[in-house]
Amino acid sequence: MADFDVTILGCGSALPTTRHLASSQVVDLRDKLYMIDCGEGTQVQMRHQHIKFSRLNHIFISHLHGDHCFGLPGLVSTLGMLGRLGELVIHGPAAVETFMRPLLDLFCKGLPFEVRFNPIDPTQHQLVMEDRSLKVYSLPLKHRIPCCGYLFAEKPKAPHILREMTDFYQVPIAMMQHIKEGADYVTPEGEVIPNSRLTRPAVPPKRYAYCSDTAYQPSLIPYIEGVDLLYHEATFAECDAARAKETFHSTARQAAQLAKEAQVKRLVIGHYSARYEELDQLKQEADSLFPGTLLGYEGMRLTL
Repeated sequence: MADFDVTILGCGSALPTTRHLASSQVVDLRDKLYMIDCGEGTQVQMRHQHIKFSRLNHIFISHLHGDHCFGLPGLVSTLGMLGRLGELVIHGPAAVETFMRPLLDLFCKGLPFEVRFNPIDPTQHQLVMEDRSLKVYSLPLKHRIPCCGYLFAEKPKAPHILREMTDFYQVPIAMMQHIKEGADYVTPEGEVIPNSRLTRPAVPPKRYAYCSDTAYQPSLIPYIEGVDLLYHEATFAECDAARAKETFHSTARQAAQLAKEAQVKRLVIGHYSARYEELDQLKQEADSLFPGTLLGYEGMRLTL
């Protein structure tokens, strides 16, 4: 199993179609699951993709348009029926709790776990969650209502111990943690063995940025520069650029422009308007600026 991957559960926009489902993704970092947005059909998609409900502890909501949050009440109810016990934390604009509290009181009384809401300011880039493996930051987006994306930044891993070298220098077990933290080893004779001789660097930490829904927003570049993977909405083609501007959405070309300017490693687009039966036009427009752009689809799993 990969250390860090992203599964797209839904990448359509507001109007339901038979081609795409409402927005939702799951980030899997070494079997710890983090959900981004929760449109209708999310929990069914989790079943289709064999995603374990029990490993989900954090949900990040970008904004209060229904195609990004109408799946929340059903998912929370299902977690209760499954006998989940640990705390569930829902992060997002303060209005998320305003939306959810009456539904929890009406439909989810007696849950065996606590639902805690972490209100965040969608106009700010700030740390919103941290655990042993990961930091999650908000990304201020430009939409019709308060909206934010999310940056998932893996924490650096400890270097790998070179067992043959620690055995050769007879490094005591009690020193191993210090070696992992970067310390040199001093032998009983006073010889200093540099840490670089005893370890090799870990794989560099990965970063994933989720940006949906938003108009073209160059101010995001300093926050997402060089990320390993960027998901950016591409609701419209260039022929509908006026509609994109009116609704505070992006075209595929604009998504690619941002990816190019931010020098990201890979770009996947989604949040497609229901007006497009085929997506070749969106891919061609994105490829013209960012060759190799990926078209997101339901069930797509991307390894960082």
